Order: sequence, then structure tokens, then C-alpha cells
Amino acid sequence: MIEVAFQHRQGDFTLDVSFRSTAQLIALFGPSGSGKTTVLNVIAGLVQPREARVIAAGRVLTDTNASVFVPPHRRRIGYVFQEGRLFPHLTVRQNLSYGRFFTPHAKRFNEPDEIIELLGLRALVDRRPGYLSGGEKQRVAIGRALLASPCLLLMDEPLASLDEARKAETLPYIERLRDEFAIPMVYVTHSRPEIEQLRAEVVWIEDGQAVAR
Repeated sequence: MIEVAFQHRQGDFTLDVSFRSTAQLIALFGPSGSGKTTVLNVIAGLVQPREARVIAAGRVLTDTNASVFVPPHRRRIGYVFQEGRLFPHLTVRQNLSYGRFFTPHAKRFNEPDEIIELLGLRALVDRRPGYLSGGEKQRVAIGRALLASPCLLLMDEPLASLDEARKAETLPYIERLRDEFAIPMVYVTHSRPEIEQLRAEVVWIEDGQAVAR
């Protein structure tokens, strides 16, 4: 289960968001500027509201009433951004391995070869990011996040920077994540076709509020 409830002010913009779900894949859907990415950042601990409660995978990550705030690096949350944000000087294999660096051995449950096969990266492992397509970079970024053995995976419009062909190429890999891993995902998108193909539970974010599901 994931439970999110918070109030947060950014300049003249106020967010008042509350939702709870047991779905494997939750889609935050709504217009640009509605606060979707901020919701992800609150879950990740990158934004700390005055009033908030965040529970994921049975762990209380933020509870301002109880003075609980788990630092971002201890939340065991994988985060995939719109752009891959790969290290340009490292190979694909080295970028993937970086995902395991901060995870204690006892808490690792994903193996590199497993993720490489799942995401179709075998032929790319010795390349550097400059020699990858946009879709390939996003698959590497997803793999790096998975190899941190996260309890929750956040994806902020991971296909937004791709053309239609690359989106069609990448979406099946995200479907495989949904079907083959027991890792809950919160997925930000503007695309109804993506939501329909991924069979996500929808939380509608508009003007800083979760107004429909």
C-alpha cells in the first residue's frame, strides 16, 4: 500500500494532495503545472512539506505529526526522470552497477544479468550513453533504478522526451516491470494511451489537488 497526504506551498501555488492505493501501478495524470512532479518529490523526500504523511511498502517515510522524516538516501526509492541522467563517461554496465552502490548486500534482490535481460540491454552493455538512442537511455535509467533494489519506483514522464516509435519500443518493457516485479510504481504521464496500455490506477492531479481517480 502507498498512502500520501500533504499540504505544501510553492510561491503562490498550494498543493493539498491525499490518496491511498494498493495498486501495483498508479498513474498521476493531469495538466502541466498541476503538481504531479512535486507529488513524486514529496514521496522521494526531495521536498519536505510542513504537513505530510507518506507510507510506502509498510514503512512510514514522512509523518510531520510524529516528527518522522526518513532522508531520501535511506528511503530505498528508485527514481526515473524524463531524461535518463546517465553518467556520460561510464558504460551502460557501469551505469547499471551504480544503482547497487548504495544498497547494502543483505537488501539487494535484483541481479544485473536479470535486469539486463529484462530490459533488452545485452548488446548495449559496453556502450557509453552518447551512442544510445533516447529509448535505450531510458531503459538503462530504469535498470539503474531497479538495481538499487527499491521498495518503490517513481517514474516522472519517462517517455515524454521520446518520439512515437521510441515510446512504442519502450512501453513493453515497463509492462514487463509491472508484470514480473512486485515493486509498486508511481508513474507520471500526460498520455491516456500510456495509462490504458499499462492498466494503471489513475489519480487525477489538477490545480494542486487529487480530484479524481
